[in-house]
This record gives sequence, structure tokens and C-alpha cells, in this order.
Amino acid sequence: MEKLVTKNITVSYEGMNIIEDISIELNKGEIVCILGVSGVGKTTLFNVISGLTKPDSGNVMLDDKDITGKAGNVSYMLQKDLLLPYKTIIDNVSLPLIIRGEKKQRAREQTIKYFEEFGLGGTENKYPNQLSGGMRQRAALLRTYLFSDQVALLDEPFSALDSITKSNLHQWFLNVMDQIKLSSLLITHDIDEAITLADRIYILAGKPGKIKEEIII
Repeated sequence: MEKLVTKNITVSYEGMNIIEDISIELNKGEIVCILGVSGVGKTTLFNVISGLTKPDSGNVMLDDKDITGKAGNVSYMLQKDLLLPYKTIIDNVSLPLIIRGEKKQRAREQTIKYFEEFGLGGTENKYPNQLSGGMRQRAALLRTYLFSDQVALLDEPFSALDSITKSNLHQWFLNVMDQIKLSSLLITHDIDEAITLADRIYILAGKPGKIKEEIII
């Protein structure tokens, strides 16, 4: 069952195409990796899907609804956790609910229910600088999920971690995704990471970036 589809996405800059004719699909509950070297246009594609950038041509469809150029329909997690250093973890994670108009206490009550499931129990009143990189990424992923449980765009979320932490977080990530069934597109340039995490892989390559191959894991 298709959750998100891009149809023939092309984006240019100063007269030159950055990505060209990109058509991909993400099914409900899937983890799909966009694999490619730096500079091939992976983040440009994510900016289009998130609605931050409007393509020169093509469409983005979410549940058969055209969301091209419309932000706020899918969640977007960048490489850095971007947790606010002056807010506690519970208040950092609650931000999407507060932005949508929830009262702070109500947002905290809704958020705290997920802390054990995401391996964050006991961190509620800590500050980001008191957590390890892996724990901060868990908090960032929960915040991403609370922004939108429809589709998550994850832009190299594990790239800043050391290899042991990354390996442990991969297993945790798969376990959590198995529980919450969050349809996820994940950018990586790490082949092993793509094979470990993905149900399918799209290879993005060339200049301009094009989908060269689809691999089913």
C-alpha cells in the first residue's frame, strides 16, 4: 500500500539540473534508503518531499493527496539532533505538540508515554548536554515521530556516531520501527547501513542525480 510517492521530480539551480526525473515510492510501514555519495542530490530530494523546496517539475503525493511545495505534512530529522540546550528532554520532545497548540502540561503528559518505548526512561528532566550522542538521537527521533506519524524523512541520522554506538542504535531503531510502524525514508552513503536497515534501497547517482537502481532486501 503506497504511502508516499514522488513522480518525475526535477530540481535545477542556475540552469543546471541537480536531480532529474526522480520517481520513488514508500509503502506503509516500510523503511526505504536513498543511497548515494555526497553531493548527488539526496538532501535536495528530501527538501522537495518535505515541502521546503518546490521542484521545477514533478509531484509529491501522500496518501494520494498532492503535497508538492506544502510543508508540515511529513516529519524531517536532520543529521544533528538539534535539541535546544536550555530545555529539558521532555520539553524538547514535546515541542511538536506545543507548536500545534497543546498546553505544556498536556503535551508533556502525551509525550511521556513514549519515553520507555524509545529507551528514554529517566531522562525526562535532564538536559541535552547530559546525554550521550545515541540518547540524543533517540530523543530527536521521538520528537520527529510526534511531529508526524505519517512519514519520517531521516537525513543520515546516525552519521555522527561512533561505530559501536551506531551498531547498537541500528538494532534499537529496527525494534522501535517494528513497534510504531513509521513509514520512513532514510538517506545514507553507508552501504552496510542501508542493507542493515532498509526493506528497499534506491541508488541515486550521476550528475544530475537520477535513480539508477532499486534493490529489494
